[in-house]
Amino acid sequence: MLQISSQIIISVDEIEMRFIRAQGAGGQNVNKVSSAVHLRFDIKASSLPQSYKEKLLSFKDHHVTADGVIIIKAQRFRRQDKNREDALQRLAQLIRQAMVVQKKRKATKPTRGSQQRRMDSKTRQGKQKALRGKVDY
Repeated sequence: MLQISSQIIISVDEIEMRFIRAQGAGGQNVNKVSSAVHLRFDIKASSLPQSYKEKLLSFKDHHVTADGVIIIKAQRFRRQDKNREDALQRLAQLIRQAMVVQKKRKATKPTRGSQQRRMDSKTRQGKQKALRGKVDY
C-alpha cells in the first residue's frame, strides 16, 4: 500500500515495477546487477478519485505519457530496495502535486497614487532629456 494522504491509498497491485540495470558509472557491479527500478502507473485504470485523474492527465510533466501512464525511473541508489522506495516516494509526490488547488488570481488595477507617481517620473525624465539638447547662445 502506498499512502498518499489520510483518505487516499494506492494498492501495490496498481503499480507495475520492473528492475533493470542502472546506467552510468559503477564498475562491474552496474553490468551484472539490476538495481534500477522502472515504475509504471496507469492513471486511467487506477482507484484514484476522478478529479485527481483529470488533473494528473492534464499535467505537462515528462513522466506522464500521452496514454495516461506515469513512468518513473529510479536509479539514484546502488541498492534495489532503496531505488524501489525512491520511485514510490516520487510517485506519491507527483500525485500530491495534483491534489493542490491553485488559488484564483484576482485582477487588480494600479492605484491612483501609483499612476500619478509614474506620470510624474515620466515628466521629470522628459524634462531632463530636453535639457540635454543643443544650446543656443
